[in-house]
Amino acid sequence: MARFTHKIYPLETGFHGPSRPIPNPELIAKYGYEKFVPFANSADNSDDKLKEIATEIRRDIIRALVEAKSGHSGGPLGSADIFATLYFGGVMRNDPKNPWWEGRDRFVLSAGHMCPVLYSTLANAGYFGKEEMLTLRKFNSRLQGHPGRDMGLPGIESSTGSLGQGMGIAVGMALADKHMDKNGRRVFTLTGDGELSEGEIWEACLIAAHWELDNFTVIVDRNNCQIDGRTEDVLRLNPVGDKFRAFNFHTIECNGNNISELRAAFKEARSIKGRPVCIVAETYMGNGVSFMCDDYRWHGKPPTPEQAEVALGELV
Repeated sequence: MARFTHKIYPLETGFHGPSRPIPNPELIAKYGYEKFVPFANSADNSDDKLKEIATEIRRDIIRALVEAKSGHSGGPLGSADIFATLYFGGVMRNDPKNPWWEGRDRFVLSAGHMCPVLYSTLANAGYFGKEEMLTLRKFNSRLQGHPGRDMGLPGIESSTGSLGQGMGIAVGMALADKHMDKNGRRVFTLTGDGELSEGEIWEACLIAAHWELDNFTVIVDRNNCQIDGRTEDVLRLNPVGDKFRAFNFHTIECNGNNISELRAAFKEARSIKGRPVCIVAETYMGNGVSFMCDDYRWHGKPPTPEQAEVALGELV
């Protein structure tokens, strides 16, 4: 606990040393980050607008990863449509100008290694300047390889990355909101399908169902890939939806790369009373980039500069 109170490690700034890394000014100018105007979160945003935002999220992921020379490509690219809908489609209540607003809904990224998509989403919403994306995984950066609540980055609700634990954290938040504070807030979490091999995921599901947490929604990024191969080859998982139904979740299955289906799923989730909700979102790892799409080998590696140019050329 000393790191939270020592004068050079204040929680509110996230400093883990005397200074943060400085983004490359040439890249800031190249990408037009100094002129960027954040996207608004609104139910009035059209499907086409959300697709545009999802594409921009993907572009920023590629830019950050190639500059970092490390990090995860596949899952973040595949889930960009989910994040665009959640943060910009009027699903979550949030205020980037007041990130710790007490009335906000909260999001926990249980699959912490997928953080490039969360960082890119927060930057595009205006939680922090997009130029900071270029410091991903740098020493002293607020954008570490897994989300760190102690780093002080606006919009990060919890440190995650030890697979399975974020789900339990999110359930605990929802339990406190519904039965203790009774504040009407909602809690969302995203887990990867490979992460469902963790037993504590299902312990958290038991608690969510027992306490009838209808303010809690878990999104499963069902891309059928994990770091060692296809999920059904590593440890059979199907039928995913039926497993959550057996745990008394109201379960919705949809195309997680289709904005229209995602909007309908989140709308249905909000209408459910007396039960937690699971949205099984079928996605393609690396979606939007042809040579990464549906290829588990892109789970945990960044593109080379040459590959990044190709990817950015496709993301238009």
